[in-house]
Amino acid sequence: MIKILKMEPLEDPKFVKAQKLIFEKDGRKREWEVVDTHDSVAVLIYHTEKNAFVLVKQFRPAVYLKNNDGMTVELCAGLVDKDKSLVQITKEEILEECGYDVALDDIEKITSFYTAVGFAGGKQTLFFTKVDENMKVTEGGGIEDEAIEVVYLSVNQAKSLIFDETISKTPGLMYAFMWYLEKIK
Repeated sequence: MIKILKMEPLEDPKFVKAQKLIFEKDGRKREWEVVDTHDSVAVLIYHTEKNAFVLVKQFRPAVYLKNNDGMTVELCAGLVDKDKSLVQITKEEILEECGYDVALDDIEKITSFYTAVGFAGGKQTLFFTKVDENMKVTEGGGIEDEAIEVVYLSVNQAKSLIFDETISKTPGLMYAFMWYLEKIK
């Protein structure tokens, strides 16, 4: 059970910085509340032996404020907060969150896009890779205080998950499934 104790302003934020942006557009002074965030990577992982996608399920406090559950199903993903290539960060996230050791050359870029454009506008780069059980080296689950559950979703169930509004998920996950169903399958 989750119990919210209180909400308070951030004093020394590590990952997001809320600010008021004052700008001029078309000769008119304007203001907008923005959140400066890190860019991110996400990866659609296809397990060849299971004919399934490797996804992560985790508690997201911001989602909890909206649905009183807070559990989301997502792509394996991570912040771009290191001086490493996007592919290298993706490889590390796959190992940390899902437990698979994937070669850099086996991680393919799909595209990049901006998320939360109304207030944050962080750029996410989306990748694709394939895994099998020979590549499994740990149980995954994340690092430090992350509590990530690795889940497998049959490729045949992907389209129905896209439209299942009872499951909290990200637009990136839905886009990745649509890409796969259009380009790969």
